[in-house]
Amino acid sequence: MKSSPQTALFDYPKYWAECYGSAPFLPMSRAEMDELGWDSCDIIIVTGDAYVDHPSFGMAIIGRMLESQGFRVGIIAQPDWHSKDAFMQLGKPNLFFGVTAGNMDSMINRYTAERRMRHDDAYTPNDEGGKRPDRAVTAYTQRCKEAYKGVPVVIGGIEASLRRIAHYDYWSDKVRRSVLFDSKADLLIYGNAERPLVEIAHRIARGDNPKDITDVRGSAFISKQALPGWKGIDSRNIDKPGKIDPIISPYQEIDQSCATEASAKQVDVESDVTKTAQPIELKDYRNKSWADKKKPWLTTYINLPTFEQVKDNKVLYAHASRIFHQEVNPTSAKPLAQRHGDRIIWLNPPATPLSEAEMDGVFGLPYQRVPHPSYGKAKIPAYDMIKTSINIMRGCFGGCTFCSITEHEGRIIQSRSEDSIIAEIEDIKEKVPGFTGVISDLGGPTANMYQLRCKSEKAEATCRKPSCVWPTICGHLDTDHTPTINLYRRARKVKGIKKVLIASGVRYDLAIQDPEYVKELASHHVGGYLKIAPEHTEEGPLNKMMKPGMGSYHAFKEMFDHYSKLAGKKQYLIPYFISAHPGTTDQDMVNLALWLKENDFKLDQVQNFYPSPLANATTLYHTEIDSLRNVRRNSDSVAVPKGTIQRRLHKAILRYHDPVNWPIIREALTKMGLARKLIGNGPQCLVPPETRGEQNKQHYKHNGKGKNNGNGNKTSPGQRRHFSKKPAGKGKQGLTRFSDNQFNDRAPNTTRKKRK
Repeated sequence: MKSSPQTALFDYPKYWAECYGSAPFLPMSRAEMDELGWDSCDIIIVTGDAYVDHPSFGMAIIGRMLESQGFRVGIIAQPDWHSKDAFMQLGKPNLFFGVTAGNMDSMINRYTAERRMRHDDAYTPNDEGGKRPDRAVTAYTQRCKEAYKGVPVVIGGIEASLRRIAHYDYWSDKVRRSVLFDSKADLLIYGNAERPLVEIAHRIARGDNPKDITDVRGSAFISKQALPGWKGIDSRNIDKPGKIDPIISPYQEIDQSCATEASAKQVDVESDVTKTAQPIELKDYRNKSWADKKKPWLTTYINLPTFEQVKDNKVLYAHASRIFHQEVNPTSAKPLAQRHGDRIIWLNPPATPLSEAEMDGVFGLPYQRVPHPSYGKAKIPAYDMIKTSINIMRGCFGGCTFCSITEHEGRIIQSRSEDSIIAEIEDIKEKVPGFTGVISDLGGPTANMYQLRCKSEKAEATCRKPSCVWPTICGHLDTDHTPTINLYRRARKVKGIKKVLIASGVRYDLAIQDPEYVKELASHHVGGYLKIAPEHTEEGPLNKMMKPGMGSYHAFKEMFDHYSKLAGKKQYLIPYFISAHPGTTDQDMVNLALWLKENDFKLDQVQNFYPSPLANATTLYHTEIDSLRNVRRNSDSVAVPKGTIQRRLHKAILRYHDPVNWPIIREALTKMGLARKLIGNGPQCLVPPETRGEQNKQHYKHNGKGKNNGNGNKTSPGQRRHFSKKPAGKGKQGLTRFSDNQFNDRAPNTTRKKRK
């Protein structure tokens, strides 16, 4: 992508208002502004979370970052969105509004995986629900536009990131437009926004029209046509739906001659698509440095299928998703353009990752590490959970399909220095009320990816693989955990620190590559239980999750148990599993439940798969097409548990030990032909047989008539009943009816294969 020379994050000339210095807390009221001597705010951040001045909260990082550039920044937290009044409480911003839904997508925050309204909100004082609207970015932006016409609005945060192009929306069960169209914001910033936001803020401050800011990495905007000087190629020339194309090596480079040919066959957004794929040539890297090589992608963009096409065509939706996930490498990604009606969304490549010095600068800003004083003694659960935790890195190269970290933070690991992390431990000791000497977590998206990255500069610069660790660990990946081990040892030596725990997820397939790390972890950093996430035991769903097989889990468990015993500690692994994930059959869930029983696990909490916008697994859920491979018109379908009945069944099977779930599990096992094998009192059985008490209860349900049935529940003559008319207790159980296609694993008299 063409761009001006990049300015380091803290090298911009300060805005004139730097003379006011930093505020104890970013102001949330006119009275606080008066105390600071401000007549106005330069930038106002509107957020769906309560304002906590802590580097784990997005509004605090962004606010303090802008403040460090010399801007006066105010916060409007969880405003009443029913009118514009709450959005005027700090007056008119001199430069722009910055709008975010908060640390979570507002729909995920407000609704369960079964689309039920939540009655709590961990990011709100006293855990109170209902303090933010559905689709908060859109609602807040519209109110900002109402409050002060003509003031630019820049949207960002995870909700804007995950909705930056056309996307499947689980709650409305349809493909929605880019959030830029619905919100009518001027610019969208995706990912961790420090670099693009600082550049945009300074450019608006010097008088640039936001509509003319089109070259900032990590940003998106609406345009009537493609930008001048760019060569367009159709996405179907890169990954052609309709036939199987050979997989292009991620380490190849497009020759400049290809770009010349592409310009002759240039595809404008408004033109017909070019059908001819461009040739790829393997370059000779000998005696040349990567920095000196020609990079034709710097002037090439990709046309994605239009919103109207992906809305109605699942093959094209899967194809667009595949292209989107290939273009996330900040070094080589091309801009993406997607037409919505008569306009396009132009999506610039991701921002350049922060250097170690820049990361240190971001986390070294003057955070108070406590909620804003206006909340008084109210408890904010999300803050209580992380107040003594430290984020040591960003990004994740795992590529798990159900996770949104890749879409938001990217695959490049951005790590802080040891000195910066130790300084934050000292800051916690001074500022966190009631600190007991225990650091609750030293981690990030993945605890043991600190300072890990690709060992090959040219491979990292061109790689388009979705994961560095699946299906196997890439040979270019550095798996040396020495920096993490050294950090742990140094953190333990800080005066006043009694314990440093690791609560972030540990990628165990990486950990077993370095037994010394497992030894350090088990010996010093586990408080009795370590949570890890195998997510499933069966190959089918694991492949669709892009997670390692259970061989890695067993190897890690053996290593963990060994070093725990050497340390004289009784410690246990607590595995997490997902139910109803795309690629999971009913048989897979039964096999998982049998594994849990065999290993004496009784899960209290189970996560049903939640289709978050833009995630790869959400594409699988919506299209039922395997978009992890080349998308074809006749691609193999993916088994997707859909509908309330089947999703609840999968969740129930994981909690096989709960008597409440036994009726539905017995029903399913009978349909699958596994009743004789798995229903009974033997050790090999999953659930016990129906008791006389349960049979009597079923009998009452069948014979209840009138307003109240035999069980005391109200019914009506026209109410649909889900029970067979045959009474229970006469040779056959009364069973709930399921649709014929609800259970597609009907292999009778089959049992789970014994694992070695």
